[in-house]
Amino acid sequence: MALIGFFEVEFSLSQALRHAPARAAALAPYDGRALGRLAADRSGPTASPVERRRSDQLAMDALRHEPINVAAAAALGLNADATGDPRRARRAFAYAERLSRRDSATQLWAIEDAVGRGDISNALRHYDIALRVKPELGGLLFPVLLGASEDPTIRHALVHTLAAKPSWGEAFVNFAASKISEPRAVATLFRDLRGRGFAIPPAATASLVNALFSAGLFDDAWNYYRLIRNRADRSHSRDPRFRAHLDVPTLFDWTPVNESGVVATIESGVFDFSAPASVGGTMLQQIQVLPPGGYVLRGKSSNIDQPAAARPYWALACHDGRELGRVEVPSSTSGGEGHFGGTFRVPPDCPVQTLILVARASDAISGLSGQINQAALIPAR
Repeated sequence: MALIGFFEVEFSLSQALRHAPARAAALAPYDGRALGRLAADRSGPTASPVERRRSDQLAMDALRHEPINVAAAAALGLNADATGDPRRARRAFAYAERLSRRDSATQLWAIEDAVGRGDISNALRHYDIALRVKPELGGLLFPVLLGASEDPTIRHALVHTLAAKPSWGEAFVNFAASKISEPRAVATLFRDLRGRGFAIPPAATASLVNALFSAGLFDDAWNYYRLIRNRADRSHSRDPRFRAHLDVPTLFDWTPVNESGVVATIESGVFDFSAPASVGGTMLQQIQVLPPGGYVLRGKSSNIDQPAAARPYWALACHDGRELGRVEVPSSTSGGEGHFGGTFRVPPDCPVQTLILVARASDAISGLSGQINQAALIPAR
């Protein structure tokens, strides 16, 4: 019984030392798992020829003790690959994959081997396996996939893979939208995915549209926006009655601005705002790409009851900062029952504009508050 107890303690300790493979193997030289981990530890990218030979010996010992030892089989594969023996490496990794598809080293090597042979389909199959079983590998693999997707052949195969809706698909799309160095390439990828029925998350869509716009690709940004808002017309503002209910708006949607104490929200078909006394600035905005010509802004407000000098106003400004005019928002208790209207003229050298609702600093103790129920910018007749 004492001997059994000793081996139980020794085995438990070798498991506890799994992150210290040399000590674990020394404590339990009969433990195939400990030997396999030590073999893997000795087969790293900086291993010397002597260390690799020792790693091979340990791996063979591990497999004799435990023929289903994935780490040992993968170590043999890594050593064979490092010493220029791809056939032996493929045999070892094929055996490792038959034992388990969950070994990261096996899948990563298989990706590299398939890429080296120009086998895109097989490379993506191993990407899929690796990311399904180890989602944390996304940090390593997503940047490579995104960069490779600029190649049309690879993009086509990647879209086919993503169209099957793998568990990592949405995470990859969100990553692509957040790391946009070539927004046009990402836009092409997203268009292809939409064509295969893949639902691009709203946050990813907004990131892409805004990235295209920030890169100065205004037409590309608008054209992609039209894919998700197919009734959008560049000669009209969008969502005149505030009914879109967007959790993540793009620059072409109504965007409340909450800064310097301003509280601005869109709920139940109403834009509601309040600003402390003596605080002014933009409360609501929407990017426009209006063609040159005349335009009319019409709308309706409610619960605005400030002196004329403290009431909010609408402005239309070019992307370079030029203001094209203002439309005052009257008191909601006046004879017009809160209706407002005015005109703007967009010159040919102003391809992009911003429609904004601006709060004036108020001396009233209660500050500024109210609602906008409707707002539409349309071509003048």
